Amino acid sequence: MIRFENVTKRYDGAREALSNVSIEVAAGELAFLTGRSGAGKSTVLKLVALIERPTRGQVIVDGQPLGKLGYHEIPAHRQQIGMVFQDNRLLNDRSAYENVALPLIISGIGEREIGRRTRAALDQVGLLDREKYPPRALSAGEQQRLAIARAIVSRPKVLIADEPTGNLDPDLSLEIMTLFRRLNEVGVTMLIASHDLQLVQKFGSRRIVLSGGQVSSSDTVDRAAGVGT
Repeated sequence: MIRFENVTKRYDGAREALSNVSIEVAAGELAFLTGRSGAGKSTVLKLVALIERPTRGQVIVDGQPLGKLGYHEIPAHRQQIGMVFQDNRLLNDRSAYENVALPLIISGIGEREIGRRTRAALDQVGLLDREKYPPRALSAGEQQRLAIARAIVSRPKVLIADEPTGNLDPDLSLEIMTLFRRLNEVGVTMLIASHDLQLVQKFGSRRIVLSGGQVSSSDTVDRAAGVGT
C-alpha cells in the first residue's frame, strides 16, 4: 500500500532529511514511525501526501508511483489520504459539522450525501451530539476526535497522522489511539508518527524507527494486555 524505494529528501540549503530510505506498509496494516525530533518522521508523511516530493527515489501509494502524478492530479490523490496533525487545524468560526463536511464540499459531492457521510463520521468518533458546537467549545480530546472525523469522512484508503497525541494527556492519548485501532480494524491502512514510545508499546504494531533520516530498525512489539480491544 505504501512503499518507499531508496528515497532521499534534501530541503534547499539544508542537510538530507531522509537518506536512502526504503520502507513498506502493507494494505490494512497499522505501523508507527518513531524517532527523535528531526529524525525524518514528518518528512515521510509529507511525501506520502505529496506535500513534498523526493529528491531521489520513488514513493508508491496503492500501486501508484507518486512521481508520475502531475500537479492537477494531486487533489485526487489527497482525497485517498486522510491526514491528522498535532495542531488539528480546525476552523473555530465553523461548527463541528461544517469542519467535517468541508472536504466533501470541496469535492463537489451532493448535499444529501454530504449530510449522510458527515454525520456517520461524527458518530464514528462519538461526536454526533456535538455537531452544532464550534471546536473551541470542545475539549482537547474532542477536538482531536473531530479532526479524525474530518480525515475519514472521504473514506480514505490510507490515514497518516503526525504526532496526533502530542498535546494530550496520557488518558486522552490512549483514547485517541484506541480510536485509530478501531479504524484500522475495518481496513484503513495507517501510518502514525509518534515520539511516545510507551503508547506505541501498548498497541503492539510494527514500529519503524528513524534516526538521522535513515531507518535504524523495524520490528513488531507485543501489545499490552487489554489495550486497544
